[in-house]
Amino acid sequence: MTRILIIEDNHDLAFGLRNNLEIEGYQVNIAEDGGAGLQCARTSTPDLVVLDLMLPGMDGYRVLRQLRDDGLSMPVLILTARGEEADKVLGFRLGADDYVTKPFGVLELLARIEALLRRSRPTDAAPAVERFGDVEVSTATREVRRHGERVPLTPMEFDLLVALLRRRGAIVSRLELLTSVWGHSSSVLTRTVDTHIGELRRKLEVDPSAPRHILTVRKAGYRLAP
Repeated sequence: MTRILIIEDNHDLAFGLRNNLEIEGYQVNIAEDGGAGLQCARTSTPDLVVLDLMLPGMDGYRVLRQLRDDGLSMPVLILTARGEEADKVLGFRLGADDYVTKPFGVLELLARIEALLRRSRPTDAAPAVERFGDVEVSTATREVRRHGERVPLTPMEFDLLVALLRRRGAIVSRLELLTSVWGHSSSVLTRTVDTHIGELRRKLEVDPSAPRHILTVRKAGYRLAP
């Protein structure tokens, strides 16, 4: 059974989400503060985390940073009452995979959770490995290795990398990447792509400030140079 951890200090909201998720067949745990949520994520390693940003004690940003620093790569969907672009960009920069702004509809949240889980599941097909530079990408096992060492990517980072790989060096616009990876319309934050590109460079390029493979094409988008 797929396990979901909800880290949310609003008791009514957390239990309402649990009820809806359990109806859909998920196993759900709840933590009502950041410290407890982090400990639960470490010990139970859920398949997905729903994380509120405004938490008592340890806020959601610190929880998210620590999860990624610990090497935990499960998808994280952040819940935020904040509408500022900078807050969302910071969440993505720290390793969030998607966000929902409060108030939100349950059906929207369920759809986003299902999409994140679908992307994060490895397939049973024989490994198909693609390479650029000293990086190997297995689309079947969803593993990335550099110099033979595994590089932990979030599900969205992996999907973004694969989207660039499949264009075989062609330019891909930010809007195309948003649509193919996140399924968002043009009205949704295009900085999302830029933030994830920055993280891919940090993890995969020798010098992220002067990338050799994940390239920006001014006023056009990005391309992957083999």
